[in-house]
This record gives sequence, structure tokens and C-alpha cells, in this order.
Amino acid sequence: MQRILSEKAYNEACNYIPGGVNSPVRALRSVGEAPLFIAKADGTTLTDVDGNQFTDFCLSWGVFILGHNHPQVRQAVNKAIELGTSYGIPTLQETQLAKLVVEAVPSVEKVRFVSSGTEAVMSAIRVARGFTKRNIIVKFDGNYHGHADHLLVSAGSGVAQLSGSSSSGVPADFTKYTLSLPYNNVEAVKVLFEKQGNEIAAVILEPVAANMGVVIPTDEFLKTLREITTKYGALLIFDEVITGFRLGLSGAQGRFGITPDLSAFGKIIGGGFPAAAFGGRADIMDLLAPLGPVYQAGTLSGNPVAMASGIQTISLLSEPDFYTNLEVKSNVFVAELKDIIKRKDIVLNHIGSMFTLFFSDDEIRNFDDVKRSDTDRFAKFFRELLKENIYISPSAFEASFISAGHTNEQLEKVLRTIKKVINKI
Repeated sequence: MQRILSEKAYNEACNYIPGGVNSPVRALRSVGEAPLFIAKADGTTLTDVDGNQFTDFCLSWGVFILGHNHPQVRQAVNKAIELGTSYGIPTLQETQLAKLVVEAVPSVEKVRFVSSGTEAVMSAIRVARGFTKRNIIVKFDGNYHGHADHLLVSAGSGVAQLSGSSSSGVPADFTKYTLSLPYNNVEAVKVLFEKQGNEIAAVILEPVAANMGVVIPTDEFLKTLREITTKYGALLIFDEVITGFRLGLSGAQGRFGITPDLSAFGKIIGGGFPAAAFGGRADIMDLLAPLGPVYQAGTLSGNPVAMASGIQTISLLSEPDFYTNLEVKSNVFVAELKDIIKRKDIVLNHIGSMFTLFFSDDEIRNFDDVKRSDTDRFAKFFRELLKENIYISPSAFEASFISAGHTNEQLEKVLRTIKKVINKI
């Protein structure tokens, strides 16, 4: 496979963009590869500038649950563009998408749109602090909630590749009110709340961790978080930037039957455009300006093109049996994949249409388990799959995804290739 034009594009990009990329993991350094430069995407296929085609399981980090460039979404977007691309003034589309979100997610009584997952989480935390009049935020090791200064503490995703637990350029005072605990550790939560429960504004977590690879929460863990935050008057925030509208219309909270006070959404909610949201109980959300004293704003929040894309996407996800069909397809794939990796010192974690292969012989329950996995072996696995024109998420600390666009025939072919690659490495 030749990638001459991708290499040339990367070299040129490095002259103008730090590291040649606008988000670190795209550089593919952790897997020992040079970046791909993509010319187009359609369905489940990425085509790079050299004309190479790859079956995509990253899907823009989970965005394209319908597959890339879905014709009905594209049609809705084109129609919106014809009317204008940004107004900085309210539109009917904002209310229409807000209504769809509120109807889909029982815990959300009111919602506000923003432009990125980082912005959604940052804003949810601000309103939580405003509501409780407390400062401390509790998060969990390996959970990544965007690159806001106060949340780059023991984070997963691309941050896991850095030498420190946070980022250079973040003053210690910015993170002193952020406490990080081991994921799935109920006892650690109880001990902290016994000591500082009356100072804690909120607990935030990925209800299914996806930024250290897919790590499933225990029922006891989620139930304890709901009970203990209620007991001490703290808020429970679910970061569903990845799991929202991926694990069902009501996300992970619907799947596990846990009701958070606030939730953050992203990825799928914009249908491929920069859009995200945070929402929750009306009494909390009504603290936002212009009603209340908590300030949050954005010129492109509720952008009409992104709203049109989100409306069409969620409408398609609301069709009967969409998630049932996607999950049946995913379960068949996962069952066969589990058979392939037997006795290979590989652990497969999955839920719904999300999965991660960890090169480890231990159960993966938290970030420490993840960090003990063999990332060099994962990198070799990634490179060998890329040679076979298969693109999974390019980090041992990320989830991969199945979409409605993947056919059974495609998945069977991919499974045969994975078997060949695993036997080779």
C-alpha cells in the first residue's frame, strides 16, 4: 500500500500546524504510524488522498452511528445551508432538537446546545458548582472529560500518552478542587465522601468508560454514586459525550436505569457537525443566564446547520428496531471475535456497538488494569490491520465502533482478517 501523498501532506502540515494535526491522537504516534490524510468518506469506507480505502471502525470517534455521509442527513444539511449557515439569533431548529433530546432522555428536562464535548462538560460543571455553592469535583482515573484545565487530572484518551497525569501549562491551583478516584472502586468513593462529602459539588464520570478503552461499570458502582451524591447534596453528572445516543436513545443512563442530575452529550448529537449539549433538571438548568447567575455563551451554539444534522440523525435513530438491529449485528460480531481471541492473552470489553481489544491476560476494570496492557502489541495489531485496509481507533486507550452501515458480509471479512493478523503477531 502506497501512502506517498499522505506523507507529503503530513510534511507540509507540520510546517504550519503543531505536530501536523489539530488533535494529538490523529498523529498516530502511539501506534507507530504516520497520519492518514482523508479525501472522502462514505458509508463505512474512508478513502485517503492516495486512493487507499479503509473499512472504518473509528467513525470519527463514534460520531457516525449511521455511517459516513448518510444521504438523508446530507440532504437535511444541504437544505439548511441554502438558508444560511449562522445567525447568532435563535432558530426553530434549536427548539426542535432540544425537544427530541428531552423526549429521548428522561433525566433531561431542559438542555442547552454548545459546540464541543469539552464545552458541554465544562459548562455542566460550572452550573453544578453554581447550584451547590461548593467547589470540589470528583472524577475517576482514566475518564477523559475534555481538555478544560481543571479536568486534565488522571485523564484517559490522548492524555494517557503524556508523561504526566495532566498537561503542561495547567497551574496546580486550577486542579486543586478536582479529585480523581479509581474507576469502579466503591470503597474509595465512600471514604472520600465521609471525609469531604459536604464540600463536594459534583461527581462526574463516563457511565461507560470509553477514553481508556471500553470499561464497563459495575451495578454497585453506579448505584453507590447515585445514592451517595443524593445523601450529601452533591450532583451526579454523566458524561455521555460518547455513550449518548450510542447505547440507545436514552444513552447509558437508560441502559443502566440510573438517573443523573446533569448530563453532557456530543458526537452523535450533531450528526457529524460540531455540536454538543448539556442538560438535566430544570431547577439546575434555570440557573444559567439569562435566567440565573451562571454564565455560559457561544456564538455558534445551536448553529442551524448542526441542528438540522442532529434533528435528522436522531429522527433516524428513533425509527423502530434501529438499536435492536444494531445490537444484534454487534453481538454476532463480538461473539465471533471472542472465539478468535481465545487463549491469545487478549481481553475483549464491549457493550452495545462499542468494543475494545486489550492485549492483556487480566480482567480490565479500571485505569490501572488498562495501563498494564501491552500497548506495543496493540500498536503492532493496529499497523497490521491498516495494511489490510481496516481502520480501528488508533489508540489502546480508545473505543472502536460498529455502525448501521456495516454489513454482515463486511464484518465477516473483517473477522477473518483479524484472525489472520492475531495469529501473525
